[in-house]
Amino acid sequence: MSELSVEHLLGIKYLKPNDIDVIFKTADHFKEVINRPIKKVPSLRDITIANLFFENSTRTKLSFELAEKRLSADVINFSANQSSVKKGETLIDTVNNILAMKVDIVVMRHGNVGAGVFLSKHVNAKIINAGDGTHEHPTQALLDSYSIREKLGTVKGKKIVIIGDVLHSRVALSNIFALQLQGAEVKVCGPTTLIPKYISSLGVQVETDLKKALEWCDVANVLRVQHERMDIKYFPSTREYTQLFGINQEILDNLGKKIVIMHPGPINRGVEITSDVADSNDSIILNQVENGVAVRMAVIYLLAQQIKR
Repeated sequence: MSELSVEHLLGIKYLKPNDIDVIFKTADHFKEVINRPIKKVPSLRDITIANLFFENSTRTKLSFELAEKRLSADVINFSANQSSVKKGETLIDTVNNILAMKVDIVVMRHGNVGAGVFLSKHVNAKIINAGDGTHEHPTQALLDSYSIREKLGTVKGKKIVIIGDVLHSRVALSNIFALQLQGAEVKVCGPTTLIPKYISSLGVQVETDLKKALEWCDVANVLRVQHERMDIKYFPSTREYTQLFGINQEILDNLGKKIVIMHPGPINRGVEITSDVADSNDSIILNQVENGVAVRMAVIYLLAQQIKR
């Protein structure tokens, strides 16, 4: 099996196209494993992994934990809410104390942009970025691309529109990098207040008309409006947002073609997407969840192979 060109998974922008191929081929193998009656392999019996979540998470944390246990790794879970961070301990001290327990890989979600990069320069362990601020969420982008590849056969040449709160979304930025790396065309769609000013410098077009965006695309990746990251009002009301950018079955029926619907979760049903769309045959939202475990198993496995015993 080929190796990754990187020592950590800090962001998609550090990866090469071959890295994505290697991760996906490895994930194919692990997807077959997790669909067996016995869903475990002894690959990482001698590896200890610490999950450090300084921000709340349900799906990502559970997905990583399940991936680690499927690989037979020893797992330590750390939540900042119940830690000495609350008493003023620094990030490096916190992590070094955990590493003193002979931890090999750290999976970290942190509110500060670049926290994973900072950590990788100061501690002796493999770092996997499980989301840093509004910056990147590399494993989510990988599982999204993997799910598109599974549904459509390839990502190359496909037209993907990312709809919603792009400004506050680490998923959007990682997806843009990953999709472009694989030869897809990417547009973003949403209120102009929720589209970052720098987006055109990434080679991404902006479409403010939802109907036009959906007519153009093969895949719509719908994002949640992240109210918890907003310190000002970015649009008049949730009702108005839904009228302009919410996706319902009637809109899809009028397109005259089938498109694939994705969502990284959690879904605000009835806001950015209705239940009939989220639960329809065109939706691959639950496939994304299943593929998340296989893709994270692949990333963890590939980084663990680099650890010198």
